Amino acid sequence: MKLSQELRAFQDRLGHEFVRAELLVRAVTHSSASTPARSDNQRLEFLGDRVLGLVMAEALLAEDEAASEGKLAPRFNALVRKETCADIARDIDLGAVLKLGRSEQISGGRRKLALLGDAMEAVIAAVYLDAGFEAARGVILRHWSSRIEAVEADARDAKTSLQEWAQARRLPPPSYLELDRSGPDHAPVFTICAKLVSGEEASARANSKRAAEQAAAKALLDRLMKDDT
Repeated sequence: MKLSQELRAFQDRLGHEFVRAELLVRAVTHSSASTPARSDNQRLEFLGDRVLGLVMAEALLAEDEAASEGKLAPRFNALVRKETCADIARDIDLGAVLKLGRSEQISGGRRKLALLGDAMEAVIAAVYLDAGFEAARGVILRHWSSRIEAVEADARDAKTSLQEWAQARRLPPPSYLELDRSGPDHAPVFTICAKLVSGEEASARANSKRAAEQAAAKALLDRLMKDDT
């Protein structure tokens, strides 16, 4: 199979030249664009998630030989979660080469967090199947290395941290309220308010509900931490 010019350029951005070009084509094919002759990337996504997890676990152990499991686990979660995979996908412009059905194209699928994150995992699996674990490890570390070095020692997603803060004070979990949704259907902007039963609250905006909830939780947690000092 001969790759298109766009996919050859993507190989350069990724840092791997495929011997089995069909693996890359499959990795960038969303279920909305699959056909009897062209499989989608869902099975590759499943495999890529596991390959990424192994590489990240190995890298974190090497990065901090003294860290306990309790410290390593939140760092690991921060590095393998869907948002991080989507960020990497944006860095290498994976969205530009995705094969999408018409409905996904119209609804802005090339920018959707979950779709980008899934496709990034599928690409990792494609590299693994094409050239083995060391090749996949090399690609992952090339794009994740700065994040491994910068991940916070007590990294947790903001919603988890806020819930733990509330539980420590015997408060119910925070609630999240959608205050507003604006913009076109293919690129919505959500405004979410994170609120505690004790009355503290904070709001934030983002291009997905999940991201807006995380941002609101972080804003509220930052405010609470400042008040505690």
